[in-house]
Amino acid sequence: MKNSVSIGLFGLGTVGSGVIQLIQNHQEELFHQVGCDVKVKTVLVRDIEKDRDVQIADIELTTDPDKILQDPEIDIIIEVMGGVEEARQHITDALNAKKHVATANKDLIALYGPELQQIATENSCDLFYEASVAGGVPILRGLSDGLVSDRIQKLMGIVNGTTNYILTKMDEDGFSYEKALKEAQDLGFAEADPTADVEGLDAARKMAILARLAFFTNVELDDVEVNGISQVAVEDLNYGKKLGLTMKLIGLAHFENQQLEVSVQPTFLAKSHPLTAVKNEYNAIYVNGEAVGETMFYGPGAGSLPTATAVMSDVVAIIKNMRLGVNGHSFVGPRFEGVLKTADQRYSQYYFRLHLKDEVGAFSKITSLFNELGISFEQILQTPLSKDELAEIIIVTHTVSLENFQTALMKLRDLPVVDDVISYYRVEGDGK
Repeated sequence: MKNSVSIGLFGLGTVGSGVIQLIQNHQEELFHQVGCDVKVKTVLVRDIEKDRDVQIADIELTTDPDKILQDPEIDIIIEVMGGVEEARQHITDALNAKKHVATANKDLIALYGPELQQIATENSCDLFYEASVAGGVPILRGLSDGLVSDRIQKLMGIVNGTTNYILTKMDEDGFSYEKALKEAQDLGFAEADPTADVEGLDAARKMAILARLAFFTNVELDDVEVNGISQVAVEDLNYGKKLGLTMKLIGLAHFENQQLEVSVQPTFLAKSHPLTAVKNEYNAIYVNGEAVGETMFYGPGAGSLPTATAVMSDVVAIIKNMRLGVNGHSFVGPRFEGVLKTADQRYSQYYFRLHLKDEVGAFSKITSLFNELGISFEQILQTPLSKDELAEIIIVTHTVSLENFQTALMKLRDLPVVDDVISYYRVEGDGK
């Protein structure tokens, strides 16, 4: 084993700066863990002259990726540059050059993770990506190492801090969606273009990665059903409070009888559910295993040092494998085909809000319709509306198949006494 391990860093933004800061400030801890010095030798940047917030006096900056990829002294590549195609090419080249890789790139891993893992295995290299999901929360290593002997049945996660911050402000402070988003942008929790976050795309990428790892199955990004929070109304959150429910953007992955369901959607949680207490920009993943029962991973989902900590956990794992001579042997391929559940195999409770004509017998027509479909109600709220002689009805069903619920919605809209179905959301109980 070498006395020093050299790292090539692709990207010197928020996370890249955090990586350098950790390596510089935690040398004693790193040496104690891996038995050698760890240093960043070269960093790929777009602008060498740009002012940096981190000390880089002893580090070479370059705009040429080959300065890193073709350097025989560099053992490990850390990719934190973002993007997909360029990063994919750099990681492919690095693995083919027999260099190990740690990446924080969720977009890349969600789309091309299995392909890149195959290249890594063929080259006896490690490819780790702990930082690609939930920042500083060690969920991937928790699943692959800590819970490896268990059969994971269900994952539920708040895996996007932007949407969790927005929904927290709407729920607790009564902010409109637009006001909450503006505050999130002002504080740096949301991008100028927040589409990937608020429409659930970012969370979907993370859930695809989590489901692959938890269930040993093939999960493509297109397999994830996605709905965002941009249409969520404060009125629904207020009704949720009256019903003992709190809304979160929940990533759900459920695996039973070798059939899979993966989704991201605004979901009402019972107040007793552990995820209800996860507020603002924090992330958490609730795991249900056959042996372990219920457990939860919680922490900051983004940020320079939290994400850099996850990256460095991969680097330490790579170096330990180098010392043991077992790089490239830790990956476990899919065990099951990713067969998606159909609508009649997916079960949940549902919340829905509708406007009903305020006339005798109107509500009985709704109950008759649901009785015909075998759907019963757990909770009902009714509020008269001053306009147009309508009543606002809020109903939470007992557990029902998605197929039956969709049929009920379609038939509801055809009822003459129903003016409009305003909204509907999935409901999860206490987590057990």
